[in-house]
Parts: sequence; structure tokens; C-alpha cells
Amino acid sequence: MERWRGRVALVTGASVGIGAAIAVELVRLGMKVVGCARDVGKIQKLAAECQSPGHPGVLVPFKCDLTKEEEILSMFAAIKEQHKGVDVCINNAGLAHPEPLLSGKTSSWKNMMDVNVFGLSICAREAYQSMKERHVDDGHIININSVCGHHVMPHADLHFYTATKFAVTALTEGLRQELRAENTHIRATSISPSLVKTEFPLRLYSNNPDIKARVFSAYKPLEAKDVVNAVIYVLSAPPHVQIGEVQMLATEQKS
Repeated sequence: MERWRGRVALVTGASVGIGAAIAVELVRLGMKVVGCARDVGKIQKLAAECQSPGHPGVLVPFKCDLTKEEEILSMFAAIKEQHKGVDVCINNAGLAHPEPLLSGKTSSWKNMMDVNVFGLSICAREAYQSMKERHVDDGHIININSVCGHHVMPHADLHFYTATKFAVTALTEGLRQELRAENTHIRATSISPSLVKTEFPLRLYSNNPDIKARVFSAYKPLEAKDVVNAVIYVLSAPPHVQIGEVQMLATEQKS
């Protein structure tokens, strides 16, 4: 990770859970991290904590609603003005609404598409353009995906969310192919964890505690730090290694 010390990373959805854990670890490793979310107050608290000894980098909070392209573009413009540009883009922000295909709300479907697909794609595009403009040839775009991007689970509440994550799988591979066609060494990686012990599944099943209890009793969930370790592994890979996909599975609980 030494080559990333002092360089700029953007982490979306950095206020809680996986995103917050990634942002703090990158700061600990000496990176300048722009952490964005709608609730910037939580990132400001994290930034204050990151000023302690043992964190040679810095966390820069930025308020951004990823459903609004103009806010994303303004964020990248601010990063360019204040920090020159983005070297690493970690598209972590994502959401799920329990809306089945046969009865779900269109507004909730659109919200998932806006964040999980369009927001991610716009950030990836702008990150690449930032790298290209500055002749950065060793950048990295990491999409925090899901095992739902590879398997359709027999849970109706997850089916539309699953479709957005299948899109992330296709988009990441598409990025890899387009980057290769551009003769650049910028890399693209998808990291696909299964159940992770964060606020994400708790929010998803907040109105259905029975399902939440069954899921958490059947599997020992991953921890946010497990996903952080995968991110660091990917960023630490030597230049000749392209890690396209990392799948991380929770283990079944013993009965």
C-alpha cells in the first residue's frame, strides 16, 4: 500500500458500515480520503477521530446525494480544485428496498437504480476522466457489489435489488474491457460480499423481524473489516495482477 500514501481516494456511502470502515482504514494507511454521503455529520465525526496518532492520512467529509447527477459533478469539481483529482474510486454506496416484482413500488425501484446503477456509473466515469486528465495510469475503480450480483436468491424482497447488482457485475466487467481498449493500466474490480453485519440488512428487514432472525440464525455474517481487508488486498496487488472479482461468502451456523 506504500504507493498509495498521500494519494486521493473517493469513498461513497462513507457515513456508516462498510464505507466508513474502508475510509478509516485508508486514512490509517496514509491516503487522503474524500468520504461522501447525504448524512455528512457522521463522516465529520469520523474525520475528527482520524486526527488521532496512527492515522497519517486525512478524511475529508463531503455532502453528496448520489441520486442527483449535478451533486456528483459538483463533488468531482471540488475534488479537482482542492485535491487535483481522484486516484482511487470506491463505489460503496448502495441501498435495498423490500419491494417484490409483483407488488413493489416503482418509486423504490427507481431509487435503487439511481443509487446502485446510475450513481455508481457516473462516479466511475468521472473518476476515470479525472485520472485520464492527469495522466494517472495506475488508478483503481472498486465497486462494492454483492453475491446478489451473481445469484438470484429465493427471496421476493431482494429480486429488484438483485437486478441492480447483476448490473454492477456487468458494469465492472464492461469497465475492465473499456479500460483495456484504452491501453491504460487503470484497474476495475468488483467485490461481492454476502451477508455483512452492518446497518444495511437491519434496515432492509426492519419491518420483518422474523426474516431478519432467520437470516442471522442461519449464517454467521461477515464483518465490515472483512470487506475492508478485501479492498486492501485488491489495492495492494502488483501492477501485473488484475483482480476482476472477489466473492465473499458468510458461513452457515452450526445447528
